[in-house]
Amino acid sequence: MSKVVIIMGSKADLEWSTKIAKAAESLGVPALMRIASAHKVPLKCLDIIREFEKEQVVFVTVAGRSNALSGFSDAQTHCPVIACPPYGDKFAGNDVYSSLRMPSGVAPMVVLEPDNAALAAAKIIGLSNEDVRKKVMAHQEAQRQKLENDNKELL
Repeated sequence: MSKVVIIMGSKADLEWSTKIAKAAESLGVPALMRIASAHKVPLKCLDIIREFEKEQVVFVTVAGRSNALSGFSDAQTHCPVIACPPYGDKFAGNDVYSSLRMPSGVAPMVVLEPDNAALAAAKIIGLSNEDVRKKVMAHQEAQRQKLENDNKELL
């Protein structure tokens, strides 16, 4: 069964991660959440990756400040990794660079909005899961229809 595994750096990321999980589930993709800091408990993070990478999975990593979690996770698995760092006001948003700048051979995708991270994961899973693909397409059509309806209200 295809799924999204959300790995957050700490419980402080739970609210952000819950948004991703709910959005994924609305697109027909089960989501699980785990906590494992790449800085503090890297072996726990590796255990989570090894546990789930045997399945068809997309990992979504949620960590701010110095986001080693996304790069670490991506470097340890053949599965897709999407970094979705929560907003941080402390450094005027500059902490996002720790999600963007990666060493060679390490390529997590970065998506800044929880709903969009879930959508990206669902699109990946939808490549081999027709039910999820249909839900993604229906979601996209609903977005288009909303814009059309909003435009008609202006006329």
